[in-house]
Amino acid sequence: MKIDYLTPEATILKELGQRLARIRKQQGTSQTQLAQEAGLGVATLRRIEAGRDSQMESWLKIMKCLRMVSAIDALLPETFNSPRAQALSAAKRGRKRTEANPAPIKWGDQQT
Repeated sequence: MKIDYLTPEATILKELGQRLARIRKQQGTSQTQLAQEAGLGVATLRRIEAGRDSQMESWLKIMKCLRMVSAIDALLPETFNSPRAQALSAAKRGRKRTEANPAPIKWGDQQT
């Protein structure tokens, strides 16, 4: 399932829980093993995998145990260049050039 800005939060939590369970199983780890390694209760892990509300700290512990720290970093990258930010930056650069080398002012009474 593709998650986008129109996807309801409850649906996103359920999808993420299913993805987590799938990854955990692919790595050959039981719920008990992962919960112990992450320092969580098995009931907490089951709630997360079921898509019920959870704390971000629990997710972070689980992702670290699954060796998926890069996915955490990708969630909110340190730098993010949105098209809007790039356009604003380009506009600022353009204004600086214009202000640094202003065109000479010509008055109507001057001869060329």
